[in-house]
Amino acid sequence: MKTTLFLLFSLFALQAPAQLQQMPITEFRAAELPGDAVLVDVRTPGEFAGGHLPGAVNIDWFAEDFNARWADIPKDAHIYVYCQKGGRSARAAGRLSELGFTQVTDLTGGYEAYRKGG
Repeated sequence: MKTTLFLLFSLFALQAPAQLQQMPITEFRAAELPGDAVLVDVRTPGEFAGGHLPGAVNIDWFAEDFNARWADIPKDAHIYVYCQKGGRSARAAGRLSELGFTQVTDLTGGYEAYRKGG
């Protein structure tokens, strides 16, 4: 019985969603990103065009195809997401975890905090 419970617990532990990480955007350094990292701005294309972090790609949280846009990104890639103030990126990080991504970091404070430098 103990062996069966241990095996069931182990199985569920392996399939548990990733724990989401958070990092203040003011502490973020693009030069220190792992090689497999993807930096994603989840703001609208208009907001993105007005300025964004160097190296970021834009995947709009409000786009109907938001989930589909992640299909070609490996589930074990290091994903860093940010938005304007932090609300959309927090929701996007949760969604990415639901989609099976295992290394998701929400850059808290958003682009507004980055521009202000803290």
